[in-house]
Amino acid sequence: MKRIYLDYAATTPMRPNVSVAMLPYFREKFGNPSSLYFYGQEAKEAINVAREKVASVINAHPSEIVFTSGGTESDNFAIAGVAWANNKRGKHIITTSIEHHAVLNICKFLENAGFEVTYLPVDNQGMVSLEDIKKAIRSDTILISIMHANNEVGTIEPIEKIGEVAKEKGVYFHTDAVQTYGHIPIDLTKLNVDLLSASAHKLYGPKGVGALYIRKGVKIVPFLYGGDQENKLRASTENVAGIVGFGVAAELAKKEMGKDILSLIPLRDKLIKGILKKNKIL
Repeated sequence: MKRIYLDYAATTPMRPNVSVAMLPYFREKFGNPSSLYFYGQEAKEAINVAREKVASVINAHPSEIVFTSGGTESDNFAIAGVAWANNKRGKHIITTSIEHHAVLNICKFLENAGFEVTYLPVDNQGMVSLEDIKKAIRSDTILISIMHANNEVGTIEPIEKIGEVAKEKGVYFHTDAVQTYGHIPIDLTKLNVDLLSASAHKLYGPKGVGALYIRKGVKIVPFLYGGDQENKLRASTENVAGIVGFGVAAELAKKEMGKDILSLIPLRDKLIKGILKKNKIL
């Protein structure tokens, strides 16, 4: 029996170019990026090049990219990091009921730590209401976290408009863009997003490496403590091979990413509506 893999929202196979680029950093170029001698500086330079590539996909500055172990850590880091850094200003967080568990479960953890979380509902197509967001914002709201695109039904949320509301109210805004980074155009000079999560294995890169975009000036504390890696925001010796692979995957995605994919949105919405009607959900 021939098997056909279709669930590219769950993960993707690595491109040959990506694995080839990674191989030297397992053997010949194995240095620790924190070392001052040649082998370490060689690895550090590879990370810097990859950081530029990853940042360029979303029109961010390389210094605003922090490499992580994947989308889950990026989500956890964004939410917990902002929460703990701003808890004296407020302890209220807004999210939706359809977020990835990486968001929902860190929110539950923070609730047990004394924070209050509002879980907004979505409509029958998975879309959150801007009016609901506006009504949910309070004087003690410090963060809004809403995914860019849902990993189950593909609904693309109105991130730009949500960002405008958050900015107007002086609330930090995080979006989980794991499903969209490298697939549809994202320009952070236009979106009012303060933090954005991405993961390499969703765009033909390796598993075990991701990134968190942190807009310059965002008040956040580290999620991991130890060394001074990642501009003192994410301790632990870097996954050099994985980061190199992420950089190559991001570079290839940027070259091939076209706006024509947005033309598929009406078809997607039609299919979703048909499925919901067939299952008597509508």
